[in-house]
Amino acid sequence: MGSLARVVTCAFAAVLVALPAAPLGSGPAASASAAGGDRPSSFTIQDERITESSGLAASRAHPGVYWTHNDSDDGLYVYAVDGETGRTVATVTLRGIGDPRDVEAISVGPDGQVYVADIGDNMGGTWPKVWIYAFPEPKRLADTTVTAKQCTVQYADGPRDAEAMMVHPKTGRVYIVSKREEGSRLYAGPAKLSTTGVNRFERVGDVDVLATDGAFSPDGAHLVLRGYFESALFDWRDGKPKKIAEPRMPIQRQGESVTYTLDGGTLMYGTEGEHSRVSAVHLDDEQVSPKVRREREKDGGADGGKGALADGDADGEGDSGNYYLVGVLLVVCAALGMAVRRLFGRR
Repeated sequence: MGSLARVVTCAFAAVLVALPAAPLGSGPAASASAAGGDRPSSFTIQDERITESSGLAASRAHPGVYWTHNDSDDGLYVYAVDGETGRTVATVTLRGIGDPRDVEAISVGPDGQVYVADIGDNMGGTWPKVWIYAFPEPKRLADTTVTAKQCTVQYADGPRDAEAMMVHPKTGRVYIVSKREEGSRLYAGPAKLSTTGVNRFERVGDVDVLATDGAFSPDGAHLVLRGYFESALFDWRDGKPKKIAEPRMPIQRQGESVTYTLDGGTLMYGTEGEHSRVSAVHLDDEQVSPKVRREREKDGGADGGKGALADGDADGEGDSGNYYLVGVLLVVCAALGMAVRRLFGRR
């Protein structure tokens, strides 16, 4: 059965790669969810250099702009992308660090620093040390080169593969979630990262998500983690996360990133690929923090979005094109499974 599982997994991945980065069309659900007024909307990354967008972070200094980077080792460049046009408005080149190995995540801290996590380990956790880089968020959006701080990271219980790194917006503490099929682990760094010596990350809990990225809500009350096929929302509770919801998530080619908008009411989901789509999901009142809920009431009552995807991104019930492909996939996998079992049965 192990071989069969691998075959089915490969088939599933192949169909996902075939899925378009942008939605196949806009149906009734898309039109309904577009009635959000000036709420944050989805966009498509236009920069041809950004082919493996692996992390996403809303800029604090420049509302409506998102920081992203490639999942690669071809030099460390961070891109500021306009959330309306999808165009790159600034490219930041980092110097003063070693050669990046597997850059997976990005987050903006309360200290005005942009944190970039070189924490991936596709060999299953063999690197004894990984790194986090940090640089001040530019006051002006323009191409620039900055000298970044390099912080060495080591896990208390041995090497781990990880793709999710989050900086708490109030305390500034850095957290990492390892990527494990049997259960991901939540690690907390020291109160403040140091550029000298090793920053020891301690295991503080477990989360049942094969996390490819994560983000704190702007007020620090919630943590969201996403995987390829799932998304989970946690009440933070002083560093002890408790799962409270599963926010709607778009079907994506290879879902790698997520961030909150600055108002805390919308999740932005990103994926790898050329001209990749960043999809906005408006959270309903039960999925936002009490602070955001009170602000909505002041603005005229409940949001009523019910986790709807933004303009042009049909939600789960309306995205008939993507769900048709998934349906075909399930049929193919079922037929493949029966064929393999019959073959083994003859032997």
